[in-house]
Amino acid sequence: MAVSKLSLPKTSSLTQKLMSIGVILTLFFVFIAFFAPVFQALGLIQNPSDAIANPIHQPPSLKHWFGTSRLGYDVFSRTLFGVQAALLVVLLATSLSMFIGVPLGMLSGYVGGRLDKILLFIMDSIYTLPGMLLSVTLAFVVGRGILNAAIAISIAYIPQYYRVVRNHTVSVKTEVFIEAAQAMGANTWQVLSKYLFFNVIQSVPVLFTLNAADAILVLGGLGFLGLGLPEEVAEWGHDLRQALEALPTGIWWTALFPGLAMTLLVVGLSLFGEGLNEFVNPRLRKQIRE
Repeated sequence: MAVSKLSLPKTSSLTQKLMSIGVILTLFFVFIAFFAPVFQALGLIQNPSDAIANPIHQPPSLKHWFGTSRLGYDVFSRTLFGVQAALLVVLLATSLSMFIGVPLGMLSGYVGGRLDKILLFIMDSIYTLPGMLLSVTLAFVVGRGILNAAIAISIAYIPQYYRVVRNHTVSVKTEVFIEAAQAMGANTWQVLSKYLFFNVIQSVPVLFTLNAADAILVLGGLGFLGLGLPEEVAEWGHDLRQALEALPTGIWWTALFPGLAMTLLVVGLSLFGEGLNEFVNPRLRKQIRE
């Protein structure tokens, strides 16, 4: 029993530290996304679209902190503005999937019957497809653009929100307070909005952050394949694709800094989501105590 009591603070402390690291990394990238245009307006960084005035394949220096690419782009400015593009697309994608998956999950779990079976079949069919392959296919169909990339990425995450919310709804709808609301004459919309919603979305914020981390990688993959954002938009995947050709010649900086930024943002969101899961999920906390 003494070992169990001593292990709880260590586990909780480690989780809190990792979550703190995730929060710091995430807020750092959010800060960059908001203030990159301000830094450009103050003349602290270049316009990420300017290429003609810069020499090509210049190594990192005081003038170009992260060097320049083979097209003459300043890698530092494109890396900073890539944060803005990544967060914008990811927030749109995860929000779209959440706003579709959560209501469908609540309605399916509460109503049940044929509607539940049909939605389960559709969501399971989508979920069986590899997320990256589905996003690539949709991006090829809808074309390039911020909204189009968000739509292509969001489809793969809808079943996750649907299944989590549906399972919670099925377990909660048999509770006494739901039966009391039904006995008092509450219709389906009132039950879903007033009594079920706040009882079935505990895991949604956790899922949102973890999906955001995964969506960063998917967006990078789309950009690497030339299916993400337009070429004039600074985006990490597109820059990594351009840097791939120069790597064998020893030009390392054009791939290192966009790749490092993508990795740090994914790590930050993942650590934040995993730490948030311990605070939100009471069953996990109980297992840690035991």
